[in-house]
Amino acid sequence: MVTEQSGSPESGRLRASDIDRERVAKILHTAMSEGRIDMGELEERLDVVYRAKTLDELEPVIADLPSSNRTGGIITPATSTAVSAADRGDLVGGVPGSATSIAVMSGVTRKGSWVVPQQHNSVAFWGGVDIDLRNARFAQQHTTITAVAIMGGIDIVVPDDITVDVTGFGFMGAFDLDDKSGAAPAGPDAPVVKINGLGFWGAVTVIRKPREDPRKQVEN
Repeated sequence: MVTEQSGSPESGRLRASDIDRERVAKILHTAMSEGRIDMGELEERLDVVYRAKTLDELEPVIADLPSSNRTGGIITPATSTAVSAADRGDLVGGVPGSATSIAVMSGVTRKGSWVVPQQHNSVAFWGGVDIDLRNARFAQQHTTITAVAIMGGIDIVVPDDITVDVTGFGFMGAFDLDDKSGAAPAGPDAPVVKINGLGFWGAVTVIRKPREDPRKQVEN
């Protein structure tokens, strides 16, 4: 009797789980960030990944890429059922969205599914800006958001599975981090968002909240 153990020829015939597919997607996103494949190749390969039914359908997609997730030429089946968005690797990569969010005596909201560029600038002058990153991806592993609120307000919501570094300051105003998640710091492979800038007679508030299950989110 042949058992379907990791690394045996039979293991590739096992049905692929969502975690298996997302783990391969992470390898592909990493490869793109390293310049091994371009955006077009990433999209083509991801299409194959998310249509794959078995492990042996996933193997050719990353056969020419470095990976620590294969044993004996066969992808090792995943056993864990709890994987964060950051661990899945679906937070980095994509075509960058708008580099600015500006509100002058008005209001601007940026949320839903979008790709945050490596540098994003936000200005609120007698107005308000709301930025929500809980359903966003990041063009690069390291992102900087420069927020300047002058007699206005900027609220930035960040998920608890990324690393956030708040270095701005307030002058007759406020520049604060409000952690509502109660979660431990994100892992070493998580995207890093540095938020700097100024609150002058205004406020910049960074709010850390739990990320919702992406399958339950509705794109806005």
